[in-house]
Amino acid sequence: MVVKSHTTGAPASLSQNDGVHITCIWPGPALLGECPIWDARNARLLWIDCLGKRIWSADAEGHDLQPWDVPDVIGSIGLCDDGRLIAGFARGFGLIALHDDRTEVEWIGDPDPDQSDTRLNDGKVDAQGRYWCGTMNVDFARNNAALFRLGPGRHWTRVDDEFTVSNGIAFSPDGRRMYFSDSRVDRSYQYDLDPASGALSNRRDFLDTTAYEGRVDGATVDADGCYWGALFSGGAVARFAPDGRLLHKIDLPISCPTMCSFGGPDLDILFVTSATFMLSEAQRRREPLAGSLLAISGLGAHGVRGLEEPRFKTTGDQG
Repeated sequence: MVVKSHTTGAPASLSQNDGVHITCIWPGPALLGECPIWDARNARLLWIDCLGKRIWSADAEGHDLQPWDVPDVIGSIGLCDDGRLIAGFARGFGLIALHDDRTEVEWIGDPDPDQSDTRLNDGKVDAQGRYWCGTMNVDFARNNAALFRLGPGRHWTRVDDEFTVSNGIAFSPDGRRMYFSDSRVDRSYQYDLDPASGALSNRRDFLDTTAYEGRVDGATVDADGCYWGALFSGGAVARFAPDGRLLHKIDLPISCPTMCSFGGPDLDILFVTSATFMLSEAQRRREPLAGSLLAISGLGAHGVRGLEEPRFKTTGDQG
C-alpha cells in the first residue's frame, strides 16, 4: 500500500516502509457497511450494515464483536449524550438504545413523508449537538432528495434540496464550515455554517470528482481541517485540503469503500467501511475483502489525527 501525495512542489510519499498499514479487522461481508464511529467514552467502534439492518460494535482491533438487529434499513448513526444513538432510518429519525440482546427504538418522525422513493442516508452530529442527515433517491433516478437538520428539541428543518444521493457530511474543526456531497452527480460542496443558529449559507463547489476514479461517499475531517473522503467505485480514500486540492490518496484492496472516520485511543486510526451490494459474483471473487471493515494505522506518525465525535443533545430547545 502506498499513500500517493498530490501536493505541489516536492510531495511527501508515504509507504509501508514509513509505517502506514492497512488491516482488515472485520471480514464481514456487509451488504452496505457504513458510518464507522469511535465512541471515546466507551473505547468502542460502532458501524452499520445499512441494507443488512444491523449495528456492529468492537474494540479498536476488531475484537469483542457484538451485533444488534434493527427494524428498518438504517442510513447512518451518531452518538448521543445519554448513551443512545441517533439514527436516520428509511422511515425517519429514531433514537436507539442498545441492550445486551436487543435494540429499543424511540421514533421521532419522518422529515419528508410525501416522498415515497427516498430514505434517510448519510448523517453526522455537529459540535453543537445537532444531527444533520440527508435523504437519497433509492433508485438514483430523481433529484428529490434533501438535507435536514435535527435539533435537540427534536424539531427538524429542511436546509437544502434538489439532490440525488446525500453523502459526505463533515464539519471543519472550528464548526464554521460544512461539507456535503451529492455523490451520484460527482459534486461536493462547502457551506458557511453559523455555529449558534445552525444556518447554512454561501453554498459553493468544493470537489468535482469526475476528475477522479470513484466519487465521494462518506467522509470525515481531521484535526488539521483536511477532508477525507471514501471514493466509492474508486478503491481509495483521499485527503483534500480545505481549498479542494488533493493532498493524498490511499489505495485500498476493495473497490467500494463507503465511509471513513478516525478512532482508536489516539484518534490516529482511519477506519473504512465497504460494500458488496453493487458487485457481481465475479467481482466478489476478485475482492475477498469486499464488505469488510479496514483499519489504516501509522498516520499519527505523520501528523494526521482525527477529532472526537460530538454527541447529539437529546433534550433542549434548539432546532
